[in-house]
Amino acid sequence: MSLLSDLINLDLTETTSKIIAEYIWIGGSGLDLRSKARTLPGPVTDPAKLPKWNYDGSSTGQAPGDDSEVIIYPQAIFKDPFRRGNNILVMCDAYTPAGEPIPTNKRFNASKIFSHPDVVAEEPWYGIEQEYTLLQKDVKWPLGWPVGGYPGPQGPYYCGVGADKALGRDIVDSHYKACLYAGINISGINGEVMPGQWEFQVGPSVGISAGDQLWVARYILERITEIAGVVLSFDPKPIQGDWNGAGAHTNYSTKSMRNEGGFEVIKKAIEKLGARHKDHIAAYGEGNERRLTGHHETADINTFSWGVANRGASVRVGRDTEKDGKGYFEDRRPASNMDPYIVTSMIAETTILRKP
Repeated sequence: MSLLSDLINLDLTETTSKIIAEYIWIGGSGLDLRSKARTLPGPVTDPAKLPKWNYDGSSTGQAPGDDSEVIIYPQAIFKDPFRRGNNILVMCDAYTPAGEPIPTNKRFNASKIFSHPDVVAEEPWYGIEQEYTLLQKDVKWPLGWPVGGYPGPQGPYYCGVGADKALGRDIVDSHYKACLYAGINISGINGEVMPGQWEFQVGPSVGISAGDQLWVARYILERITEIAGVVLSFDPKPIQGDWNGAGAHTNYSTKSMRNEGGFEVIKKAIEKLGARHKDHIAAYGEGNERRLTGHHETADINTFSWGVANRGASVRVGRDTEKDGKGYFEDRRPASNMDPYIVTSMIAETTILRKP
């Protein structure tokens, strides 16, 4: 095994200028991540200089067998924390051979929204709080829980310390450092209310980069759990009963909100979100009705509400924002399995482009 480890960790720069690029894309479910690697003649830092590639879309649920070729366009580059050196991870989106975005390519429309002059002028910032649950591989039950049984009730686990409270910290810390190495603007981690559940935060990120960074952070976490022999779940309510669900709270601000008088802009933006509540809920992740019950720090899925420091509201405004008269707000409705391209662009579209 030590020889295998040595080979995995070989420093290619000692013998060749070639690099390995791992191309990443989103599969047919809209949540599954796929990737494959190719050799390039030398280091690349601009995605526009990377070659397009293709894959068998009939094997990912994205194309029929008699016309299976899907083309992937490189969109963002990150350093590869697994191969290291000059090797890279490449976030891609998917198109038909004719150049049309395939139905699961949600980045394409998001990019159009973020390229709109009115949106560009407002410099939308996002901070996404990605919650997830670690599961035992063979039984699909939370990590550290007795098989077929339950741990003690919620209370000691949130930001908890100790072998009976912090279940899977080695995976979480590995992911934290790997994201920093990759160039992802990961801003923190913490243990969540349900044991075996954790959160990482990505941001502040501007525009389309918020989606790119969160998807690659998810990819890195999938790879680390693969190594650890643990299953990663983004199910918004993995365990029924008196246990917290998993969300992807999305913190958001525009230039107008961050400037003097921004609190009034925030309130108008929240009004617009309330007017499109059903549309947003429909786009905020599958199975969210199991999570948004009005309990366990959530608002009821059918009712829009907002408040200052209220974690039982659809949208929360922080005390500092109220005090300063400017800042940001948090949309608490997105589920842990949401597509960040959809959520971030939809918030921008509703609050910036949509007229009152």
